[in-house]
Amino acid sequence: MYKIQSFSLILLLLKLSTGCASSWPEPIFIQVAEGLDQPVHLTHAGDDSGRIFIVEQPGRIKILKDNIILRAPFLDITDRVRSGGERGLLSIAFPPTYRDKRYFYVNYTNASGDTTVSRFHLETDNIANPQNEEIILIVEQPFSNHNGGQLAFGPDGFLYIAMGDGGSGGDPLGSGQNTNSLLGKMLRIDVESGINSNGKPYKIPNTNPFIATADFLPEIWALGLRNPWRFSFDRETGDLFIADVGQNQFEEVNVQFANSQGGENYGWNTLEGFHCFNSTTCNQNGLTSPIIEYDHSQGDVSITGGMVYRGKEFPKMQGVYFFADFASGRIAGLRRINNQWKSSFLANTKFNISSFGEDGNGQMYLLDISGSIYRIIDNIQLNQLKFEGLLPQYRPGDNLQLSLQETGSNRSESIGLWVALQFPNGNLLFLTDNPSQILSAEPQAFIRLVDTDTTKHSLFNVKIPKEITKGTYTFYALYNEIGADMKELPLTLRSNIAQAKTIVID
Repeated sequence: MYKIQSFSLILLLLKLSTGCASSWPEPIFIQVAEGLDQPVHLTHAGDDSGRIFIVEQPGRIKILKDNIILRAPFLDITDRVRSGGERGLLSIAFPPTYRDKRYFYVNYTNASGDTTVSRFHLETDNIANPQNEEIILIVEQPFSNHNGGQLAFGPDGFLYIAMGDGGSGGDPLGSGQNTNSLLGKMLRIDVESGINSNGKPYKIPNTNPFIATADFLPEIWALGLRNPWRFSFDRETGDLFIADVGQNQFEEVNVQFANSQGGENYGWNTLEGFHCFNSTTCNQNGLTSPIIEYDHSQGDVSITGGMVYRGKEFPKMQGVYFFADFASGRIAGLRRINNQWKSSFLANTKFNISSFGEDGNGQMYLLDISGSIYRIIDNIQLNQLKFEGLLPQYRPGDNLQLSLQETGSNRSESIGLWVALQFPNGNLLFLTDNPSQILSAEPQAFIRLVDTDTTKHSLFNVKIPKEITKGTYTFYALYNEIGADMKELPLTLRSNIAQAKTIVID
C-alpha cells in the first residue's frame, strides 16, 4: 500500500513545530489506498458496514473495507460510460433506506455524451447488477465540459442533482439563467415515492420553489450555476455548500441554509464570484452572492468543493468546511463565526484533488485524481511520547540526532514502539532497527519490545543526505501491541502519537 521512495538514507531538514495555539486545524494526510483509476467521488452507504465506496471516472465503483480495496468492483458500467476530460462516471448516492431497498443511484455520461441518472440494484452485498439499470433522468449536453455530475440525498430525503451550464466558454447558451433548461441548476426530485402521474420515474416535491411558476421547469431547486464541482450537506446543520468553478478569474463557494425554501439564483452568467461578467447592465436584483471567492493570481484555477467536518476525533477541525483547488493543490478552510464567514489557508499539497468525502463516522478523506485516497487528520500536539534532539532547522550534510522520551506514566506491560515518517506527498515509510534497512514501506515496529520501565529511546544519529529535496516531513511515534499488523497510524491510538514537523531548506 505504501510507496517507498529512492532515498539511500533519510532525511531532512527539520523545523520543530512551535506548538502555538491556533483556532484552525493543521491537516496532514495519511494514505489509505492507491492504484485507483481516476477516483472522483467517495462516500458511504449509511448502513454501518464500515465500507467506503470510491467512484472511478472510467465507469467503475470500488469498495474500500478495512483499508483494503476489494478485488471485485461494486459496479462496472464501463461499457456504457463515455469518459475523458469532465465526462465519465461522476458520483454515487445511497438512499436513506438503502439497507432495506438494496439499490442506489449514479450519475454518468452516456455514449451520446449526455448526463444520465440511473438506479442499480444489488446482486450481493458487495456487487451490484450492471444489467438491471433503471434510467431516471437524461439531460442533453451540448458540449463535453461543465457536466456538474454529483448526486446526494438531502436531509429531506429528496435527491439533489448538480448540473453544469453545458460547457463552452462563457455559457453562450445562457443556461444558468434559462429557466426552461435544466443546465446550470441544482435540481431536486423525489425518486423514492414511485412513478409520477405523467409517466416519469420520479416525482416533483410539492415544496419545490417553481412547481407552479410559468416558464420554469419544476425540477429546479436553485439556478445560476456554472459548473458546481462538488456540493455537500453539513450533517449537523443541514446547510448546503456548493463550490462553483469560475470562468476567467474567480472561484466561489455558495451556501444555502437549511431553512431555505429554495429558488436561490447564484448569478452565473451575470456574475462570476462577486464580479460582473460580460454584462453591460449587471442587474443583480434577486441574485444570491457567494460567501467567499478567490482569484487566479496564485495559480489557482479550479475549485474542488468539500464538506464540513463533523467527526469526533479532531476538535479544531469541527465545523470547518474544507475545500481545495484542483490545479494548485492548496487546501483552505471556511467557517462561520459570530454570523461572519472566516477563511484560512490550511495546507499546500502536490495532489490534484478531485473530491473530498467522508465515511460513516464523519472522518474526512481527499481524492487525488492520480489514484490515491488520503485520510485527513489534524496535527494535534499530544504528550505521551515526545521527540527530543530536534534543532530549529537543518541543512543537507548536518547530523541529525533524535530520541523519544515518554512523558506519561510507566506501562504495566511490555509493548512495541512504532515510528513512521510521512513524506510531502503523503506516503508513509516506517523506521526499522535493522541497520541495513533504515526505512521500510511495509509497516513494522522500530523496537519490537519495550520493557515496562524503559521511557527513553535513541532512534538515530545520521548525516542528512545532500540529495534531500525540499518539502515538509512529519515524524510519528506510538506504542502499539506487540505483533500488531498496522496498516496505518490508527486513530484509535492517536493519544499515543507524538508528532514533529520537519522541513528541508537549501
